[in-house]
Amino acid sequence: MAKLTKNHKAAVAKVEDGKQYKLIEACALLKEVSYTKFDSTVELSVRLGVDPRKANQMVRGVVTLPHGTGKQVRVLVLCTPDKETEAKEAGADFVGLDDYIEKIKGGWTDIDVIICTPSVMGKIGAIGRILGPRGLMPNPKTGTVTMDIASAVKEVKAGKIDFKVDKQGIIHAGIGKVSFTPEQIAENATELVNTIIKLKPQALKGTYVKSVYLSSTMSPGICIDSKAIGAAE
Repeated sequence: MAKLTKNHKAAVAKVEDGKQYKLIEACALLKEVSYTKFDSTVELSVRLGVDPRKANQMVRGVVTLPHGTGKQVRVLVLCTPDKETEAKEAGADFVGLDDYIEKIKGGWTDIDVIICTPSVMGKIGAIGRILGPRGLMPNPKTGTVTMDIASAVKEVKAGKIDFKVDKQGIIHAGIGKVSFTPEQIAENATELVNTIIKLKPQALKGTYVKSVYLSSTMSPGICIDSKAIGAAE
């Protein structure tokens, strides 16, 4: 096991073991225990009482964070020529079709989100094995396969993210940067958790939200009182 650094030990000492913090309190504490020299990503981890192996308990959705993610999202739009101007004017970083498909086949994946029109999905299927494992495959359920390219690009640029429960029943999502104010982090976290709650599977028996932890790159996790997740006091 790797030895804890002096900075990490100091950060861990500030987090009270076994305590469930109020959300805004946790957001303020997170800024104290984040010690990287760069602007770390803030992550929310929500453990659910679902069995992801069962199709009727899969939790997946999209949410637009009120204050965005703090990250410059690189968007590739794969579309026919008649949609290219719309995509560029909406702020897409890369726009095209066949050239980019060939580029991806060659190993290029220097993008965060791919948006496409339904008509080109047949061509994109050929690179599904490359995009799938990287979470880049366009999907109608997340709004990345659409005819309204302009709206899709603007939403992603504004802070729209998609999330999915993993094999361990946990949803991990980047919800901002340490440079955000505690209030901004709290509002983003609340929006995500409220969206997850709305997606509670009808087939689920027992506790849905088991635990919620807030952390940043290399920081200790801070346990949040999930019953008061909407509390900002």
